[in-house]
Amino acid sequence: MSKLNSAIEQNNPRTINGWAFFDWANSAYALVITVAIFPGYFLAVTDDNFRLFGMEMTDSALYAFAVSAAYLLIALMSPLLSGIADYGGRKMWFLKFFTTLGALSCISLWFFTNMATLPLGTIAFMLATIGFAGGIVFYNAYLPIIATEDQYDRVSAKGFSYGYIGSVILLITNLVMITFYDDLGFKDESMAVRMSFIMVGLWWLGFSQIPFRRLPPDAKNAMDEDLLKKGFQELKKVWNQLTHFQNTKRFLISFFFYNAGVQTVLFLAATFAEKELQFKTSDLIILILILQLVAIVGATFFAKVSDWRGNKFSLTAMILIWILICGIAYIVTSKMEFYILAGAVGLVMGGIQSLSRSTYSKLIPEDTPDTASWFSFYDVLDKVSTMLGTFGFGIVQLTGGMRSAVLALAVFFVIGLLILGITRIARA
Repeated sequence: MSKLNSAIEQNNPRTINGWAFFDWANSAYALVITVAIFPGYFLAVTDDNFRLFGMEMTDSALYAFAVSAAYLLIALMSPLLSGIADYGGRKMWFLKFFTTLGALSCISLWFFTNMATLPLGTIAFMLATIGFAGGIVFYNAYLPIIATEDQYDRVSAKGFSYGYIGSVILLITNLVMITFYDDLGFKDESMAVRMSFIMVGLWWLGFSQIPFRRLPPDAKNAMDEDLLKKGFQELKKVWNQLTHFQNTKRFLISFFFYNAGVQTVLFLAATFAEKELQFKTSDLIILILILQLVAIVGATFFAKVSDWRGNKFSLTAMILIWILICGIAYIVTSKMEFYILAGAVGLVMGGIQSLSRSTYSKLIPEDTPDTASWFSFYDVLDKVSTMLGTFGFGIVQLTGGMRSAVLALAVFFVIGLLILGITRIARA
């Protein structure tokens, strides 16, 4: 531990609350933009079919490709960002940089109004997504600095709860604004939706000032010139060690595939609802609120199942439900059916993400001093699988339609389930 870190008072309530407010700030983007409002708006202001770089394209496929491209860039940057977070001594500078990039890109979506501004809207969305994901790297890097190991779970849970509460408050505010746009003086619904983009950017940037002021300042030492090399070395070291831990390796392969399905569903559920079932923006926001509320219950329920029957049983049950969700989504025809299906997604959405990470924690070799490297590897895998899933969805959607693309996602879950079946996971 550096002299700077040793001088920091750990478990300070004011610092920890300030850290948690970063989740309050940036979770608004994750919920309001990437899941609830922007996907439907993107489809509403773009043509269903058009030519891009000489090839036939649909708006829903382009949206999927934009997510893929953003996560590919994030995955490529991850070794460098991890190296900076671990060794660079510039956590706060980069936390501010990515937050500002994301928030301003989000605000710039106000100018995305039609096909003529499609390049602006697509690039701004990608930059905002990169800003969001990049900021999380440095946000997470503060946890071992501000809290002792026995407090990690409690502090991490506080960040999650702050993020959930803050994002839901803003989402409900946006729902009211969009639903009653005429009474509030907006020219049309589109203007109210675009105002929500500005509100998210200001919320993100504004509330981030709390952690900016309360978290420890950067060290004064110069940044190492070999940060990129160090980041890749850490990932390579974990990859080489995995040859000696076959169950850990099998779980990661299983996670890679079923996570591709999970993340693609979460990113593209709103586009499916808007395109196939004619959901309006207000319908989409209600849909996401259902997802969020049920997700809390689902995460708690499957944690109990895991305590009762073990992680493997709980993960297997959730993957089977995900496969069933893909099959039902292929034939769903009404809004009410889709709301019920959304409840099923919410049931397994929170549980499979939280339980995957805790299962991986159990499979990391005992007495490993550099667990940060193992989790950096896990995070890169998460981003690459998200890129694969959304890109695959876009390709199938172009050739076979959106319902066929949703059904094809079941393949990711089936592969993940088969590999999980040959993975040994301790019950403790």
